[in-house]
Amino acid sequence: MKINLLPAATALCLLAWEGAAAQSKLSISKVRAAAPVAVTFPFMTDTTNLKGEKFEEKTLLETAFLAEKQDFKDEFPADTSRRIFFPKAKKDCELRLFSFNVNADRYAKLTVSVTAPGMLELYVDGRKETSKTTVEDSLKNAKTAKKEIAVNPGTTEFSVKYLSRAAANFPQESMLIEVEAKDSTVNLTEYNGKRLIRISDIAEGTKIQGGSISPNGRFIVLSYNTVGVAKGGSSSHYAELYDTKTGRRLYMDKTMQWMPTSNKLYYTAQRDNSRALIGVDPETMSESVIAADIPAGDFRIAPSEQFLIYTVKESFENRKGDLLILKSPEDRQEGYMDRRYLYRYDLATGVNRRLTYGRHTTSLHDVSRDSRYLLFTVSAELLTERPFRKSSLLMLDMETLKVDTLWKDEKFAYSSAFSPNGQKILIMGAPEAFDGAALNVPPGIVPNSYEREAFIMNVADRRVEGISKDFDPSIGRAVWRSDDEIYMTVTEADYENVYRYSVAKKTFTKLSLQEDVIRSFSPAKSGATAVYVGVSASNSTRAYACDLKSGKQTLISDPSKERLADVTLGEVIEWNFTASDGTPISGRYYLPPNFDAAKKYPLIVYYYGGTHPTARQLEHSYPLHVYASLGYVVYTLQPSGTIGFGQEFSARHVNAWGKRTADEIIEGVKKFTAEHAFVNEKKIGCIGASYGGFMTMYLQTVTDMFTAAVSHAGISSIASYWGEGYWGYSYSGAASAGSFPWNNRELYIEQSPLFNADKVKTPLLLLHGMEDTNVPIGESIQMYTALKILGRPVEFIRVKGENHGIATYKRRLEWNYSIYAWFARWLQDSPAWWESLYPDS
Repeated sequence: MKINLLPAATALCLLAWEGAAAQSKLSISKVRAAAPVAVTFPFMTDTTNLKGEKFEEKTLLETAFLAEKQDFKDEFPADTSRRIFFPKAKKDCELRLFSFNVNADRYAKLTVSVTAPGMLELYVDGRKETSKTTVEDSLKNAKTAKKEIAVNPGTTEFSVKYLSRAAANFPQESMLIEVEAKDSTVNLTEYNGKRLIRISDIAEGTKIQGGSISPNGRFIVLSYNTVGVAKGGSSSHYAELYDTKTGRRLYMDKTMQWMPTSNKLYYTAQRDNSRALIGVDPETMSESVIAADIPAGDFRIAPSEQFLIYTVKESFENRKGDLLILKSPEDRQEGYMDRRYLYRYDLATGVNRRLTYGRHTTSLHDVSRDSRYLLFTVSAELLTERPFRKSSLLMLDMETLKVDTLWKDEKFAYSSAFSPNGQKILIMGAPEAFDGAALNVPPGIVPNSYEREAFIMNVADRRVEGISKDFDPSIGRAVWRSDDEIYMTVTEADYENVYRYSVAKKTFTKLSLQEDVIRSFSPAKSGATAVYVGVSASNSTRAYACDLKSGKQTLISDPSKERLADVTLGEVIEWNFTASDGTPISGRYYLPPNFDAAKKYPLIVYYYGGTHPTARQLEHSYPLHVYASLGYVVYTLQPSGTIGFGQEFSARHVNAWGKRTADEIIEGVKKFTAEHAFVNEKKIGCIGASYGGFMTMYLQTVTDMFTAAVSHAGISSIASYWGEGYWGYSYSGAASAGSFPWNNRELYIEQSPLFNADKVKTPLLLLHGMEDTNVPIGESIQMYTALKILGRPVEFIRVKGENHGIATYKRRLEWNYSIYAWFARWLQDSPAWWESLYPDS
């Protein structure tokens, strides 16, 4: 906790702590205090200022006071009269800063009173709310500073800045602090331990964005992003250089990357109207100019470090006037007519050569370790066949300029990389790539093209092998470390793990790492060191140095440790079930902190239901620990159609649109409530976004088991989303493979919630960004209109200036508060919060 008397987001947590008496009025029994700070009158050059004003003692109260959590070492308890006594100033005047926390079990309007003989200021969550600038000569005559405030459910942090005077004619200072709720049914508890997690803990703070390691494995660069409430949620970026040999850490304000072979960093800088490439020695941080004037554009340094391959964008947009004809469904997006081409720039001579030209974009994939060969693709639209694009992979010999075609018009291959010796190429693609070389589903089943498989091509004979055909996890990123070793990050159920693949043995070996979700993994090219960054269900981003031979791992960065040390989290427990058709369905649930199994808790069910599992990570757009801290049990599950469980399981997503997925969610919720007596089966809410938002709407058309539902950016009509969303038809190439509005009316109509809106009885909250190009806002508008005409309980919140997700800090908090208030209204029978946010609803 830092009390800097600057605005801070209101805390959101569970109230009514175990062992505390429930009451609507509190007299604070104890405060924590920082050491006093002496303040004195300034030297008076004149008796008044230019306005004719005399300096007053109350001006001393305005002195800035910054205190960290560890500074609050003193505690002062109240006596039997409920007054809190503390020493007065020893000389002249002193400023004291006191802190205390109050929990409320719901949204509440409070009156906070501080009665004391001295001058004081009252702060609530870092905001100054009121002050008292009078001084009384006795405790008996002390006056009161009083303020009415509204607080969200959970822990609210209060602080009092107090001006103590040595000249006061009493031996000790004192305060009487009282907090009273306007609604007598609100439960208030005083709490002086760890607080519960709140949405600001998710939105704010410093997180590790990624890590990279020098070629020899000695130095590590970690990149960070910090979001600060003091500047309205603005973010800042910086990096840190860590020396694994000495433990030295060095702050870097520039974005730097590793040279491909030498153990040096590089960055670019504008100098005298030119763009310079600067090299940096990580041991001494001395800089040298590699090239004084490199071309604009994204680039990759060749392993030889003698030249760059860079990309130039050329725009062929020349349409004028107010009537614009579309060239393609993709033409609605800005930059459709842009094309990208490859160039080579020699660092020593400055010679610049164009490598590609034509009507189609060329994209760099890799440069061989000997820097002789280039892999790049030529891609084009193919609107008459899914997935509506095709590409050819070409290999350019930069000595002879000869080009070989390694694959032609492949629709399901996405990336490629040379092995260190250049004899093999690692390719990532969908199961259908290369005539199904990695396909592993029963005949007649269309695989989920969001499932990622790995292939190896022999350059000599172009033979392709699907190496992950019998490997259930879905592969994300992959990197060659040697001709025999490939390291891969994979989605495996709701985890993201790292595996080592042996090319010679054709085996996958899982690395035992410290986090549930590995976000980045970077092995050194030589030596046996790697750096990885990960998160888990109950902790934020951490970075580790890892010895790939011994398996020893060293925590090198945990920027959220101090911030989360003040927070208590509920338990996360695995809970799986077997569906009625015999399918194992995995899941987990979150308990409120200070959970009491003898009580009944409302339940919130979260799902995506599309192609990706709900990952085990603390920070999420829908942070499940925060929901639990508000007094809910939270259950999340991974229904059929999700990647990371094998191709057959993920293929169930294709042409389903709610079928089977909804049945598994409903069955899972019924079994969960039956097995857990602490769940109130009459108070169950559900929430999902995007495809999960579609699932929310769809579920309400097939069951009435939910008491309240929330859909963010959901799809109400599969046909309108298919045609209008920027990626509607391309996403449907996976989710609705081979099905279109004209050849599968049953899918597009019967599975669309809009066409079944009359079956919805559950109170439904719709939320949507007004700039959403993925799922157009019309999907929520038409569902809202239908339910309004039907007279069903529905509310619709449009979020200004936001796309598919809610990114802006202030709007993100308000959006979350709206969701929490909706659930409080229906699941906790507490409508006050919702009514305070939307009094006209």
